[in-house]
Amino acid sequence: MEHTDTLVIGAGQAGVATSAHLTKHGVAHIVLERDRIAERWRTWRWDSLVANGPAWHDRFPEATFDDIDPDSFAGKDRIADYFEDFAAKNNAPIRTGVNVTRLERHEDGFLATTSHGAIKARSVVVATGPFQRPLVPAVVTDPAITQMHSTAYRNPAALPEGAVLVVGAGASGSQIAEELARSGRKTYLSVGPHDRPPRRYRGQDFVWWLGKLGKWDAKAPDPGTEHITISVSGAYGGHTMDFRRLAALGVTLLGRAGSYVGGSLGFAPDLARNIENGDRNYLSVLDEADAYARAHGLDLPQEPQARIFLPLPACVTDPILALDLKTEGITSIVWATGFALDFGWIDIDAFRPDGRPHHQDGVSTVPGLYFVGLPWLSCRGSAFIWGAWKDAERLAGVIASQSTGTPQP
Repeated sequence: MEHTDTLVIGAGQAGVATSAHLTKHGVAHIVLERDRIAERWRTWRWDSLVANGPAWHDRFPEATFDDIDPDSFAGKDRIADYFEDFAAKNNAPIRTGVNVTRLERHEDGFLATTSHGAIKARSVVVATGPFQRPLVPAVVTDPAITQMHSTAYRNPAALPEGAVLVVGAGASGSQIAEELARSGRKTYLSVGPHDRPPRRYRGQDFVWWLGKLGKWDAKAPDPGTEHITISVSGAYGGHTMDFRRLAALGVTLLGRAGSYVGGSLGFAPDLARNIENGDRNYLSVLDEADAYARAHGLDLPQEPQARIFLPLPACVTDPILALDLKTEGITSIVWATGFALDFGWIDIDAFRPDGRPHHQDGVSTVPGLYFVGLPWLSCRGSAFIWGAWKDAERLAGVIASQSTGTPQP
């Protein structure tokens, strides 16, 4: 049985960041990754995906993207390379192709059963991230329709000929729908509750504004907003995701998807309300940004045109409540419906009934067990690259304060 002080499970952004900070503290550790470093960036994203934040923002504080414009948006493969390069420069003790099949308590520490043998550790950091089990509702039962989660979508040419229905209008769904429409595909988009911040306002990216307004540091989502997605895009140079503009591109907007009966998929009569609430969120960011600029005397250009909207399209004012998929020529459905956590391999009483871990800012209720890389782990920014870095830094300090820094006998 192999021994180490700390075992990190997962080598995405959170695992790579955790390793860097443990190294700084002199804590002996091993990082296990069942695939490659940052595998999700390479194989669970579509071909044209870019980061939703500019390169100056979506990175570790200690390493810039030195080959691209800081205001541009890094592509998915460039981001994966970024993590691999960072790990190599820091001599991170990462072992790829090693799958952890079980984690349990063992004596005064933990025992990990892996595809390459057992490892005992005093502490364990679970850094498997939020994108664990794609959710695909079992709604449409027609075998003639190609259905996939957004993680399996690659590009318009990879789909069968015909119209496409995209369900879910967060960042992934709205960007995929736009790409499909731009390619000439007849596209339908099911839009649920969402926020849609401005891409840029008064010369600054929205991520800059959220920082100035203190929103990245929020400790928990506002009540009732836990399941509201954020529709934002860095594609095509970065632009505000406006569903009126998507409709002008030819996308038919629909409400939330409902039941499927006799070849017809129903939709809730909530589209106008969802669009209205998204607009309200957009305008609230502008209002808060204007107030902040006034209060701090910022000399930023005015942008009154940012408050001018296109007219509501007919698909919003006269919504479609049922869609016969065959009649409309829909041959594919892309489910951009998010993910569920999957900690079934952890045989430890550390989880709530909904499967989420009991923790305080990543410190589990089970001594020696930690989590990093989850949304809202310590604040709103936790699931972002720089947010995972900050959480990992704090947790590594906690681990180091309790560690001998050497492998346990």
